[in-house]
Amino acid sequence: MSPFAYHDGELHAEDVPVRRIAERYGTPCYIYSRAAVEQTYRAFDAAFAGCDHMTCFAVKANSTLAMLNLLARLGSGFDIVSGGELQRVLAAGGDPGRIVFSGVGKTAEEMRQALAAGIFCFNIESEPELLRLDRIAAAAGVTAAISLRVNPDVDPRTHPYIATGLQQNKFGVAYAEALRLYRRARDMGHLAIAGIGCHIGSQLTELDPFVAALDRILELVDQLGSEGIALTHVDVGGGLGIRYRDESPPAFAEYAKSLTARLGGRRLKLLLEPGRALVGNAGILLTRVEYLKQGTERNFAVVDAAMNDLMRPALYDAYHEIRTVAAPNGGGATYEVVGPVCESGDFLAHARELSLRENDLLAIMSAGAYGMSMSSNYNSRPRAAEVMVDKKEAHLIRKRETIGELMVLERVLP
Repeated sequence: MSPFAYHDGELHAEDVPVRRIAERYGTPCYIYSRAAVEQTYRAFDAAFAGCDHMTCFAVKANSTLAMLNLLARLGSGFDIVSGGELQRVLAAGGDPGRIVFSGVGKTAEEMRQALAAGIFCFNIESEPELLRLDRIAAAAGVTAAISLRVNPDVDPRTHPYIATGLQQNKFGVAYAEALRLYRRARDMGHLAIAGIGCHIGSQLTELDPFVAALDRILELVDQLGSEGIALTHVDVGGGLGIRYRDESPPAFAEYAKSLTARLGGRRLKLLLEPGRALVGNAGILLTRVEYLKQGTERNFAVVDAAMNDLMRPALYDAYHEIRTVAAPNGGGATYEVVGPVCESGDFLAHARELSLRENDLLAIMSAGAYGMSMSSNYNSRPRAAEVMVDKKEAHLIRKRETIGELMVLERVLP
């Protein structure tokens, strides 16, 4: 059952009227359902119950402290891609022993911070990174657990901006180079080879690319084993999609079955890095209609949320369902839903049939992932408030920024 549904003629988040949240905290405002996150995480993790595994939430999808804390309480590990994300996970109560550090550009300082924290593993994405980590671990007098992120050259059949497993992508080490790099890592004094992994892209709605990538990775596992390089885990990344419009992503049980079946008799822990799949449909962006502008060719609904609040439509031409907070009663017109940012690319939706008046509230659905985490202050716009609903309670988990806070780090010339 959806955490966002109409009751008594108006949209609710769990048991709280969305209108009441707007009255108290203003708009734009992100609203998340605690129940939706908990139910989705438990369903995902349970799908792999028959397999030794570790679920590591992809922090880039939603890095709000309250969200990370909720997932940590549920037992989640975390996939990070920066030192900032490491600090957020630790501040949220995450277990450093359940953190994997991915990303193509880890700095020396980020490596030192992760080693000091005692993370589970570094996902290495290039030979220079391998050499740097060995030097830094040596200087710290510790041994770093590593996994190579291998680029399997598998087409994920998704948007080109979120495809990461093809030869032309910047991510991972080339498949043909992986054996040589593992041999080199074996001879380094301060690296401990732990696993192997891949991540081929995001918002995947078919199982075949996942299976094809894992099969290629397992071929390397067997080759490494024949050379005496034994691995303890295989990281299949994340990327499982959600329904935004008419997509039909596989059920968690199907996804789990397709992956675990490929492992055969290999005794490997399976690492999984879901992000969007856990929180995407657990959040909405609430916005208010400022103006209804009748154009010669198009009608525009100008709202108070913009591309700086939700980047996905402008960046990927992504589709998000839009609902009126008051239950629709038919009629209406076709609108371009746009924000006040001074860019023609500032749109949230094209050609939507909506019955609108000025000051109406709108809910932009499926905004729990890559919404707030990608937001910015473009046009000197303070970032939105965030609220977590828990049954009948609405908790402010991030207050709205002020203009003064945006300028506090700046100085004028003397």
